[in-house]
Order: sequence, then C-alpha cells, then structure tokens
Amino acid sequence: MFDRNIKIAPSILSADFANFGQEIQAIEAQGADWVHIDVMDGHFVPNLTFGPMAVKAFRPHVKTVMDVHLMISPVDQYIDAYADAGADVLTAHIEAGPHIHRTLQAIKGAGMKAGVALNPGTPADAVAHLLELTDLICVMTVNPGFGGQKYIDMTGKVRALREMIGDREIHIEIDGGMDPNTAPLMAAAGADVLVAGSAVFRGGSVSRPEVYGENIRAIKAAANAAL
Repeated sequence: MFDRNIKIAPSILSADFANFGQEIQAIEAQGADWVHIDVMDGHFVPNLTFGPMAVKAFRPHVKTVMDVHLMISPVDQYIDAYADAGADVLTAHIEAGPHIHRTLQAIKGAGMKAGVALNPGTPADAVAHLLELTDLICVMTVNPGFGGQKYIDMTGKVRALREMIGDREIHIEIDGGMDPNTAPLMAAAGADVLVAGSAVFRGGSVSRPEVYGENIRAIKAAANAAL
C-alpha cells in the first residue's frame, strides 16, 4: 500500500561485506523500512559493487522492500536479470541512456515498481513527461559512485518535484548524506524515502545491532519533527 510516511532505507553498501545476510536481518529487526542496494558498474560511476547474482542472494534475507538502485549504463539489457533477482523497486538514472521512457516501460513490464534517479546537475523538470510511468523519483544529494560523501542541498529540486507530482502515488527518495541534520530538510521539502548508509551502520555490527536501531530512529525522528 502506498503511503507518504517517512521511510528509512539503509544502504547495505555501508554494511559488513562478509555478513550481508545477517546485516540485512539486523537492520530490518531494528526498524529499517526498506533495504537499499546500490548497483555500480565502474563505467557509469567510478566504483564497482553488486550484480544480479549478488542481489538474488540478498533476496531471501529481505522481508521488507528490496530497493535496487542501478548506477549502470546501459540499463535495459539487465532489467530482466534484476526482476529475476527479486527487486521490488528498480531505479534507473535518467542520464544513463537516451530512452528512459522505454526503460521505465520495461521495468514495469517486468513486474517491478519503476524508479528514475536524477544526478545533482539534472533539473526536476527532466521527469515532467515520465510521471505516469514512475513509482519513485530518486534525488541524488551526492554525485553517485561512493558512500560517505558530503551532502549537496537539493531542497529546491525536491520542492519542485513534490509540486509536480501532486496527488500521484510517487515516492520521492533521497540518496546521499542523510543523517539527523539533513533528513529534516528533505522531509520538509516533500521526500518520504531516505537512504542512509554510514549514518545507519556507524558504530554498530551484527553483534551490536541495537546501534543500528538507535541510528534509524534518530534519523526518522528528526525527519518527522520537520513535518
């Protein structure tokens, strides 16, 4: 069911790579609403992370929403593989290819929710003619490719998107630099899904999962306080 309540989506790019299954179980037990998976190809962005086989291995551990963010180019030839891997939401960058409309059609045709991501330099109106095909708009508040970067203020872009969306059932997701200081800014502007990596995993572990819960609750509380 669609809702605009604040959702925290920890990025497992900041998790312990040797314990992904346990890390996913830990963050969900501690209150994560979604699980965010950053797929990078070393071509569209300057880093290399997960492929379809890894995402498929994560799937049995994810009981909430598996939110897969493709920072790859090209996209279309891999859509079926990520559908087979079990992605609930599959997000492609508008900058990753010349035919984003067709990409979103293919994602929805494969049975997934379709997301479109915007790099910091891409304006909000780039998605104006894509709204009927879109379930989620991901606003990058860092340049994609690495975790732990400094937050870039995209308040104006998020406000413009919220107005553009109107009453459509489209999530606004923020990816990059989310913590208790920045989350309120994005929530107040209209975002409802906040991706957080280091801000969730910092200080915790599978043996100390309660720290994950404290971090998740702190981000969510700060965001909700701004509404």
